Order: sequence, then C-alpha cells, then structure tokens
Amino acid sequence: MAKQQKEVHKVKMTDGKRAIIQQLFQEYDIESTSDIQDALKDLLGGTIKEMMEAEMDSHLGYEKSQRSANENARNGYKSKTLNSSYGSVRIEVPQDRQSSFEPQVVKKRQKDISAIDQKIISMYAKGMTTRQISETINDIYGFEASEGFVSDVPDKILPHIEEWQNRCLVSVYPIVFIDAIHFSVRQDSIVSKLAAYVVVGINDAGRKEVLT
Repeated sequence: MAKQQKEVHKVKMTDGKRAIIQQLFQEYDIESTSDIQDALKDLLGGTIKEMMEAEMDSHLGYEKSQRSANENARNGYKSKTLNSSYGSVRIEVPQDRQSSFEPQVVKKRQKDISAIDQKIISMYAKGMTTRQISETINDIYGFEASEGFVSDVPDKILPHIEEWQNRCLVSVYPIVFIDAIHFSVRQDSIVSKLAAYVVVGINDAGRKEVLT
C-alpha cells in the first residue's frame, strides 16, 4: 500500500496579509542585514559572557553557585563595548574583589574581537558536534589556556547552546530573512570550510527571533 503523503499547507496571500506585512516593515524599520547582525550580536555577547564565567570559576577555584573560604570572590559585572564583524557588541565582564581576574577570551584592553567572533557564532550551527565545539574553543584560546581549562569550557556553554537550539518557536512567521556565514572548522587536525545559515523571523507581534 502506497504511503499517503501529508497535504502541504499553502499560504494564501490576501490584501489583508499584505497590509500586515507592510505595516510590520514600516513600524519596525526591518532591514535584513541589520536584523541578522543584531541577532548575531546577541548570541555573540551571551556566549562570550558564559566563557568568561567559566574563566572566573577557574580563577577562583569554585563555581558561582558554590560557597568557598577563598578570600577572593565575585564582585558583580562591568560593561564593555567591543568591535566585531557584526558591529558594536556590549558585554558584561565578571569582576572579582581583588581585581586579579584577567579574562583570556577577551583581554582587559582588547577592543576588537573580529578574529574570533565567527568562530564563536559557528558553535551554534546545526550539526556541530561536541568535539567540533571543543576544538573551536581550543582554537579561540590557543596556547594561552591549560588543556584542562579548555576542556571544561564546553560544560559551561553547551547547555546554553543546546537550550537555544531546542527552544520553542511559533508555527508561522510572516517575514523571514536568510543569510549564511562561512567559517572554518577543525576536526582531526583538518580544517574545512562550512556554511552556517542564519534565519531571522518576524512573528505576528513584530518581534525578531533567530530561528536557526
């Protein structure tokens, strides 16, 4: 018996729907390149913060949720603006009471992250394995961090990446923008070029969401 194919839902464009879409464009000043860059900057800033949190854990010798007899402790955050391939990115840098914390992913006086931003974004690409993510992190830190520390970083950011990849999305987006980022991935000492497709959708409330 032949397998019955599911009926494909066809969107019927009406004057009313066209008016809604046009209103969204006018109300939210939507431009594909700008929207995608804003979305990428959000991912970039959040991931760098998580990587710095892992660095602070290593520096203090205990995680944020734990208690310690160590005289040094976390002391809030300090805002910092960075230049990236996608424009200015504002991040929150964790601080310690003794001011002895020296972040490595973005150093204290560093203002430009264009050398690593695409590597960081690439970790969100569908199909990236845990091993590929670990090797990407190793590329970002290079020889400035210990092997033990670099192996611990994925434990900090993988839940963040997996939560983002598995989050719930609405069933319909009136407007969708698609772009691709090409980046290098190292696996088994071999570097190859891959493309990560970035899809930004505008829901019926006019909010922008990164879909993949």
